[in-house]
Amino acid sequence: MDLLALARSLPGGVSLLPAAEATSGLAINFFWVAVSALNFLIFLVILNILFGGSIRRILTERRARINQGLEDAEQARLDRANAEAERVATLGEARREAREILERAQKVAQDSRDADIAATKADLERLREQAAAEIEAEKERAIADLRSEVADLALSAAGKVVGQSMTGATQRRLVEEFLAESAANGSRN
Repeated sequence: MDLLALARSLPGGVSLLPAAEATSGLAINFFWVAVSALNFLIFLVILNILFGGSIRRILTERRARINQGLEDAEQARLDRANAEAERVATLGEARREAREILERAQKVAQDSRDADIAATKADLERLREQAAAEIEAEKERAIADLRSEVADLALSAAGKVVGQSMTGATQRRLVEEFLAESAANGSRN
């Protein structure tokens, strides 16, 4: 059957196509458009019945995965921000501790230097006093040696002047008198 014949056999003899268009090769038939649309709707209902539940479930799962991914991304961003804040806080704490350690080390070094300087000064003072004492002792020994030699020379000279040899007791008495007189003259100068 031909489309044209079918269109003429519609109830009431009403044709959807105008008479001039019925003979042309390219025409829009609204009846068949409506039938095709109805067929498409029926096909969609059948597909929905057969596959609609699984497609909705897949789409719901996909939506849930996407939402979960977005939530995870937001949580990761927050965790990253928190980790950065903790890193900055930890770095600040480490710098503060390093500064405190450095200050303590400098204080200990300064205290050590001060103690070393004080010990060195004390050692120098002790050495100076010891050297002064040694010099004084050496001076006294030199004076005693000098007195002894002077006494020997004086006795020898006196023996030659007197022309006789002096006895030990006489020599002793003269030396002691000479030394006493020399000490008295030395303390006046």
